[in-house]
Amino acid sequence: MSTLLEVQNLSAAIEEGELLHHISLKINPGETHVLMGPNGAGKSTFGYTLMGSPNYKVTGGRILFEGEDITHLPADRRASRGMFLSFQNPLEVPGLSLEEFLRNAIRQQTGKPLKIFQFKKQLESTMQLLQMDESYADRDLNVGFSGGEKKKAEILQLLMLNPKLAILDETDSGLDVDAVRTVSRGVEEYQKQRNGALLVITHSTRILESLKVDYTHILVKGRLIVTGGPELVEEINEHGFEKYIEAGQQ
Repeated sequence: MSTLLEVQNLSAAIEEGELLHHISLKINPGETHVLMGPNGAGKSTFGYTLMGSPNYKVTGGRILFEGEDITHLPADRRASRGMFLSFQNPLEVPGLSLEEFLRNAIRQQTGKPLKIFQFKKQLESTMQLLQMDESYADRDLNVGFSGGEKKKAEILQLLMLNPKLAILDETDSGLDVDAVRTVSRGVEEYQKQRNGALLVITHSTRILESLKVDYTHILVKGRLIVTGGPELVEEINEHGFEKYIEAGQQ
């Protein structure tokens, strides 16, 4: 199996200093990886760096996607190659409806004219899967949406764009139990549609309950402390991050 994403000795910084230190990992098609760690560990920073956010400067190492070095590609070029990032705090975009945003994103991703009837049919069925009121498609993107509806809108984008790799940053944050179940259903559907790869960034484990986890990575103070299997998730549930925080201080 060819590697989808390979991170080689990656370090990244902002003006105040370095935040990520020599991180290496590989993700293959169809795999589900979980990145966990205490608050302030650098989990979101890692996701944004992978996606090419200009707020973070790569100071060492490389990011390869399907064998191509994308370390210095802008975010839109990474998205067109099949990468997707679900934001922890989705932005509100006045003047641009959710449907218009999705149309534009799909056009940019495929580089082809959009078949409107097919698009609308897919949009309707996907919103039904996520238990979203269809009126949200005509509303300005995330404007006036509840926290739960914003997260559902992110998963809607995931299913409509159908990327090769989805990076989900704290997607279950702030959601009630029912909303977590709905979002989890959408993530499961994504995996069925494409055999898509997932990098789930979280400090909780609720969204993982319905997913088959292949690898778990523990990040502390910007360093990858340990990589294991799904048993690490259970260990964190039972004992927390204390021993890994201590290891990160050594």
